[in-house]
Amino acid sequence: MREIYLDNAATTKVLPKAADVAAEAMRESYGNPSSLHHKGFEAEQYIKEARRNIALSLKVPEETIIFTSGGTESNNMALLCGAEARKRQGNHIITTRIEHASVYQPVLRLEELGYRVTFLPVDENGRVRPETLSEALTDDTILVSIMAVNNEIGAAEPITELAKIVHERNPQALFHTDAIQGYGKLPIFPKRAGIDLMSVSGHKLHAPKGTGFLYVREKLTLKPLIYGGGQQKDRRSGTENVPGIAGLGVAVKEWFDHADEYRNHLYAMKERFVRAMEDVPGAIVNGVPQGNEPLTERIAMTAPHIASVSFTGVRSEVLLHALEEKGIYVSSGSACSSNHPAISGTLKAIGVRDDLLDSTLRFSFSFETAEEEIDIAAAALRELVPVLGRYRRG
Repeated sequence: MREIYLDNAATTKVLPKAADVAAEAMRESYGNPSSLHHKGFEAEQYIKEARRNIALSLKVPEETIIFTSGGTESNNMALLCGAEARKRQGNHIITTRIEHASVYQPVLRLEELGYRVTFLPVDENGRVRPETLSEALTDDTILVSIMAVNNEIGAAEPITELAKIVHERNPQALFHTDAIQGYGKLPIFPKRAGIDLMSVSGHKLHAPKGTGFLYVREKLTLKPLIYGGGQQKDRRSGTENVPGIAGLGVAVKEWFDHADEYRNHLYAMKERFVRAMEDVPGAIVNGVPQGNEPLTERIAMTAPHIASVSFTGVRSEVLLHALEEKGIYVSSGSACSSNHPAISGTLKAIGVRDDLLDSTLRFSFSFETAEEEIDIAAAALRELVPVLGRYRRG
């Protein structure tokens, strides 16, 4: 049975080139990059090359990149260390109701430590209205964290406009964006956009798991989250994951060498899929603006690789496993659990009906997703949804 993988927002298949260089680093250049001998030098070169590739992709200096274990660590470092860096200027933090748990949970921890937190609402498409942010800013606001792309519905936030509002209203405040779903999928250039801190995860971009980085703008000093051997100029201790970082560097170069081509392909696959949902009974697409504009224009206002669909009368878990039996892999669009408030909170925040909160799936595409795969998945949904809907009603 053919496998059709439409869960690329959860993780992506590692590029062969990235896997090869990671294996090479493990087998041949296995030295500690902090060692002074030649084997250490060999390992260090992988790190330098990866940092160079990432810096080029963002048009920033190489020294602004700190390698981490992935998006969760990057978000934790940005929030916990960012708040610490500005605690003398105030104690107010702003974020949104649709953030990933790796932002939401550190923010709750900061609230426990005495910081005052404002959670911004979003509109029906999952976007923060600039005037809402402007009204929330105060003289003691020190940190604003707004994701670039929502991981559930693919909403793309107006990051440049939001960062400008923050810095004009409160120059000492730091602007952080979780770009884990946005990096590579949308053009994001931190210096141009006014971003002070930006989190990225490697395995969302066809790099090995356990890799990522935090961009920290020039002349911004953060105390480390992890202490120890003083690696990465004392900013993040611990022997670097050389194979993973090597793979990350190759994946970044490969992606950005073809960024426009990949982005156009992703948008084409998303549009094809969204159009196909018009023929699925009771299907409701989330996060794509409504209006008189052509669908192509409305989809272009969102991230290219994520489509969220609610299926009236069908439980998401049941539909997910029914698709799995046909070799089609997707993910649940919500996790209605008190242990995951940020995840289930996204659908609630955009006004999805209560009866659809556990009837939503996320479909996410890669540059390898083919038109035929979209068509097969759509056909499976047209077949399954009416049957499973009758079963639930029965």
